[in-house]
Amino acid sequence: MDDPTVYVLNQITEVLTDLRVVVERYNIFEVKNAIATLPATLQEADGVILATTVEWFGMGGNMQQFLDMCWLYADKQQLSGKYMLPVVMATTYGERDVEFSLVKAWETLGGIPITGLVAYVENLEEFEKNEEYRNLIEKKAESLYRSVHQKVHGLPTSNYAVRMNLLKTRTIELTPQEREQLSKFVSDETYVKQQKEDIEELSAMFKKMLSGRYEEAQEKDFNENEEEKKEEQGQSQADKNMETLFSFFANHYKPEPDFTASYAIILSDKNVVLHIEATPENVKVFYAATEEADVRLRTTSKVLVNILSGKNTFQKGFMAGEISAKGNFKTLRMLDTIFQFQ
Repeated sequence: MDDPTVYVLNQITEVLTDLRVVVERYNIFEVKNAIATLPATLQEADGVILATTVEWFGMGGNMQQFLDMCWLYADKQQLSGKYMLPVVMATTYGERDVEFSLVKAWETLGGIPITGLVAYVENLEEFEKNEEYRNLIEKKAESLYRSVHQKVHGLPTSNYAVRMNLLKTRTIELTPQEREQLSKFVSDETYVKQQKEDIEELSAMFKKMLSGRYEEAQEKDFNENEEEKKEEQGQSQADKNMETLFSFFANHYKPEPDFTASYAIILSDKNVVLHIEATPENVKVFYAATEEADVRLRTTSKVLVNILSGKNTFQKGFMAGEISAKGNFKTLRMLDTIFQFQ
């Protein structure tokens, strides 16, 4: 909650995506048990962003462990000449020290660091609303894109000489079976297969929701509405599907006193904009062409299905980078208060 690094990463991702860059994001705390496999994900990347938050003293343990794994397991030839943008946000003192550590580590690995994004953030809400800060973040993302695209060269550093003459990587001999196990995080037969299965499951769930075919627990809430809609003449199946979805939001709405807000949820894979207007009296849900609202969210139908089925929340989706948002972030956090899909 309220991590400035997440906000900066979301802004950078948005800019790079607009530049047609494929961005893959790994949250180290989610894959700590497979952290030794993460260096393998860097091999095909043109550029790398290492992002961390200084909350107490120095670099977080997860990032330090990841750099250790890069030194032990990463292909140094692959990392040689690979560009890295350090992103260090701090809620306490020490952001410059951590940036220097990331730069020094990356140079020692043989990569090329570029000038990073470093900031002390006392108030996240004010930081997010500052247009000058937003512009600086966007320019830094563009700078990373240009450095990679133009293959900008850096001046030689003493770290290279130190690495070649003094630092010796401890050679770890792995059997083919051990190497396969190490790389399972990115192997087609394990990780990708599981991802495809998850996507297929979510897609099927989303189709069921739009067609009104809910599981038994959800059908109890909607049986009466479904029967009434079946009796209506001339209403298309698409209209009935939309009514079902809108009713689902209405039936799980928990109004808050003195709270009024509007949300626009842009489903990028469906090319539709779902609008929610919440008041202390009721909630209105409808599709519209405009994206104007107090808070604009951009996500996919798969992520929305997970939220509606109670497996995820809007806030967790935002923190994980599955949802991008613009507007008042206090209003964004209220989504999980006024809608409880459990």
